[in-house]
Amino acid sequence: MEDAPSPVPLLLVAFALATLSALAILFFAKRGELLWYGDATAHINIARRIFDSRSPGYEQIGTVWLPVPHLLMLPFVAVNDWWRTGLAGAFAGGFCFVTAGCFLFASIRRLTDTAPALMALAVFALNPNLLYLQSTPMSEAVLFAGFLALFWGLVHYGQTGQWLGLLTAAFAAGITAMTRYEGWFLLPFAAAAVLLSQRRIDHFVTFCAIAGLAPVYWLLHNWIFFGDPLEFYRGLYSAKGIYQTALNQGMQRYPGDGDWAKALEYFFAAVRLNVNWVVIGIGAVGLFAAAWKRLWWLFFLALTPIFYIMSMHGSGTPIFIPDRWPNSYYNARYGLAGLPFLAATAAAVVAVLPRGAQWPAMFILTLGTLLPWLAFPRPQNWVSWKEAEVNSKDRRAWTYPAADYLRQHYRRGDGILAGFGDQTGIFTAAAIPLKEVLHDGNGPAWFAATTRPDLFLHETWAVVREGDRVGEALAKLARVRHPRYVLKQSIRVKGAPAIEIWKRVAMPIGLPPVQVQ
Repeated sequence: MEDAPSPVPLLLVAFALATLSALAILFFAKRGELLWYGDATAHINIARRIFDSRSPGYEQIGTVWLPVPHLLMLPFVAVNDWWRTGLAGAFAGGFCFVTAGCFLFASIRRLTDTAPALMALAVFALNPNLLYLQSTPMSEAVLFAGFLALFWGLVHYGQTGQWLGLLTAAFAAGITAMTRYEGWFLLPFAAAAVLLSQRRIDHFVTFCAIAGLAPVYWLLHNWIFFGDPLEFYRGLYSAKGIYQTALNQGMQRYPGDGDWAKALEYFFAAVRLNVNWVVIGIGAVGLFAAAWKRLWWLFFLALTPIFYIMSMHGSGTPIFIPDRWPNSYYNARYGLAGLPFLAATAAAVVAVLPRGAQWPAMFILTLGTLLPWLAFPRPQNWVSWKEAEVNSKDRRAWTYPAADYLRQHYRRGDGILAGFGDQTGIFTAAAIPLKEVLHDGNGPAWFAATTRPDLFLHETWAVVREGDRVGEALAKLARVRHPRYVLKQSIRVKGAPAIEIWKRVAMPIGLPPVQVQ
């Protein structure tokens, strides 16, 4: 172990990671693939609506998704072109990718040596699924940045007992807990690691006071703005609420729900697709190497995979993959949670070797981990990219025709009534500011317009997604005959809800609506 590592390798690592991130962003941006995930569009629009909204302000952060990813995008979404293309999220993701890689390298180097650290870094940073996700407004790269900063802080503190490591761990734990709910799961384990590594009660209390602010803040946020401190967990738009609604409608339970064997099977299959068999094989050997070298800190990185297995078993978290029922793609990217742990245990294989053999072994093993990606170097073989491509196909088929229509016919100031769901991608693509849209994030104004549209609906346009509240509001108007909206365009894609664009008129128009199949 190197007692006082030189900063030069870390600076070179940061430069290499920044270059790699930029090249990946450029590759996917040129292909127009940054906003293929529906969640990516939602994330970027949540960040945008904080200032671009009928009711701008703090409350636009929302309830289900945690705020850090949106706050990181906030400086970039103000640039219209970056918002419209998704680059605003790519800049935030790229920064977090570089941060995560640097902390992983620094942690493994502190525990072992430079060669094993480079092995871990290569396995982590050259994963094409991660390279795609860090190029989008998704939150995986943000999670890894916080998680690996926490890991470094705990390792540093465990070795030195210094405040630098303790405070880094505490603030990183809080940031991680405000990024994804995996961070909440990590908090008690991180606190236990602080207590057991140095047995300083004052340090333990300091860590808990700082890191614990995150969940307390979010509970208060939900209580104050939504009337229930657990709104994010059990509310109508929570994962649990959506799942229960689907079950009530007769949907079959998710694989792994109440079944540990299935949860393990599906999660491991998702890890295999995201990481590849070679990495899993070397990482499995590395478990024994880590135990032999007493690299117990590495096992802290196993907590995120454990979280997902437990969530699949007891919290209704689904993972669908193409080779298992229901033979589709949904949350397959969650398998990427195993990447930091496998990268670290793969590094342990190098660390257990004599120092003179570490560098040749690192190059050979790293090449081996890359062979599956080099043998089939196409996005079609990257499951997180493929998931985005498959699941966005229908959405893209109606988003861009609807955006083209509004781009040609909408006049600033007309106003649009629309739900804040996948249809917000229409306004992003059409570069229509969100303050032009009255949506369910606008509180009382939305509630009034959809409950009593005859009195409170004044928007010139309405975008209906089949079965939504906007459609219900227009149906109410059809019964009272005022105000009157006519269908201007209907976009129907097989297997997807229809999208309809309606316009308010003074009297009926005889022209039939345009039908787009």
